Amino acid sequence: MTIDWKSYDPGEFYDELISTPGYARAPARNLTAWLRSQSDEDLQARKLDAELAIIDKGVTFTVYSDGENIDRAWPFDIIPRIMPIREWRNIEAGLKQRLQALNLFIDDLYHEQKIIGDGVIPEALIAESKGFRKECIGIKPAHGVWAHICGSDLVRDSDGTVYVLEDNLRVPSGVSYMIENREVTKRTLPELFENNTILPDDNYPDKLLEMLLSISPSRRKHPEVAVLTPGIYNSAYFEHAFLARSMGAELVEGDDLMVDEDDYVYMKTINGLARVDVIYRRIDDLFLDPEVFLPESALGVPGLMRAWRKGNVALANAPGCGVADDKVVYSYVPDIIRYYLDEDALLPNVPTYRCNDPKECEHVLANLASMVVKPANESGGYGMLVGPQSTAREREEFRRLISSNSRNYIGQPALWLSTAPTLCDHTVEPRHLDLRPFILQGAKTYVTAGGLTRVAMKSGSLVVNSSQGGGSKDTWIVDNEGG
Repeated sequence: MTIDWKSYDPGEFYDELISTPGYARAPARNLTAWLRSQSDEDLQARKLDAELAIIDKGVTFTVYSDGENIDRAWPFDIIPRIMPIREWRNIEAGLKQRLQALNLFIDDLYHEQKIIGDGVIPEALIAESKGFRKECIGIKPAHGVWAHICGSDLVRDSDGTVYVLEDNLRVPSGVSYMIENREVTKRTLPELFENNTILPDDNYPDKLLEMLLSISPSRRKHPEVAVLTPGIYNSAYFEHAFLARSMGAELVEGDDLMVDEDDYVYMKTINGLARVDVIYRRIDDLFLDPEVFLPESALGVPGLMRAWRKGNVALANAPGCGVADDKVVYSYVPDIIRYYLDEDALLPNVPTYRCNDPKECEHVLANLASMVVKPANESGGYGMLVGPQSTAREREEFRRLISSNSRNYIGQPALWLSTAPTLCDHTVEPRHLDLRPFILQGAKTYVTAGGLTRVAMKSGSLVVNSSQGGGSKDTWIVDNEGG
């Protein structure tokens, strides 16, 4: 049995590959024609090849379930998601604009706070933000950049509009899976790379290292870069190890580092202490330095903030950048772009209602069944209400939560997330997805060619987060669209 695209129907949703049943979008015609030419046995064999490659490469992710850490192979679909280069260039420009403005915003908050003084952002919003760190006031990181690595989540609505759903600025993850997706796809579908002009995405580790070196405070010819991980039990440990290995950097835990009396950071080695100039930290702010944040933290390095404040080490991302990760702050990003850059946002936000505004809160409470409600500072898809898929009991619980702490919640209309063909058992079915490109900012700004496409593997589900059982696809930015 071969794929019959005439029977593939995403309904009212925008599909990334198929425009109407039986007709592929221009960038996807080569792919859909090739898929149609394959037998079910061939596709199943390639699917198995991909699964075995993932197991062989040790690509894993931890799913937290019932209080247990379940380590499993990375869930992957062999049919890539495709986007034309013309559309991508517009998205790329919008992402660069967004991160530039957000870094200006963060830097302003820890210095003069002009945006508050000019009445664009309420002072109380920042004062109550869980991501604002008073310990960072007055610090001047290299190039004025606080968020060096950003993963912005993009979604497409039923009319084809691409929206920024959220910005992940604290410790964004997923880029290693993007790279591995490409490697597995090349192995599984090699012939397709001969007939399509697909932008490469495997140079990210080089770009990451280049960015990290650009923020080094050291004048040494070869600054030392380290990746700071919480350890093997972290859900993204595979990524930490992958990036360290790919960059030729040291992978360290807190106990491997120390701050000496000279306020420099040193790594403990069998040959003695070795100075560290740049730390790519994959640890949340509060665990970084027990002298400044949580005294009981065993993950961080005592004195690290002192070394950073004195300019003896660079930290990426910088502590305190999570203030712009706040989903209420997200609702102000178009205003932030306009304030600092005197430009309109190139990428729109999803329409957002702030529950700390009485009128907007009233609207959210009256429409819980059709809205997505999110807490301000959670990640991974946790703590949110997906109205169209919720029960009456769940909606009542969120009504109570919002009423008791309105500052902590926003509401957004439930978007009709775009779909893409996904191999399910012995057929191809539409599944909802999003896209997380990664943006680097140091001396220069760089955006990955595409990003991590996450897929809701269950029919009808809108939850794409890998931590909750979602899967992923390779993302192709193609230059052979033909119109």
